[in-house]
Amino acid sequence: MIAVIQRVSHASVSIAGIIKGEINSGLVVLIGIEKEDNHEDITWLTQKLVNLRIFADEEGKMNLSVKDIHGEILIVSQFTLHASTKKGNRPSFIKAAKPETAIPLYEKFVHEVSSLGVPVKTGEFGANMQINLLNDGPVTLIIDTKNKV
Repeated sequence: MIAVIQRVSHASVSIAGIIKGEINSGLVVLIGIEKEDNHEDITWLTQKLVNLRIFADEEGKMNLSVKDIHGEILIVSQFTLHASTKKGNRPSFIKAAKPETAIPLYEKFVHEVSSLGVPVKTGEFGANMQINLLNDGPVTLIIDTKNKV
């Protein structure tokens, strides 16, 4: 799994002009699921995500997690994170999981994040979505579960 994580002041995801999910201070997580991803990847990434200390404490140091600030998380599926651009100019998405594999893992990921006490909003898997956000910092991280060690 690849996650692009952005610290935001607020964010929303819309489908056909209708807001599907909206958060205030917290994280926007673009999540890409690969064919080989499994429940171990979900567990590791959810723990990492909710405990990342990327919010400022009283001294202005990045010392607080999204849980600590009582923030929210907006999770949006994005298979294009697994694009290969090695050959030619047209990306290949051969590593991205097919919907029959990706949807259950995406739903499990969303469920596990919310079970850790952080309010979660989502987009809609496979939909054409528009994301509106105010990146705070900016702080943007990329986490790949294939690089756990």
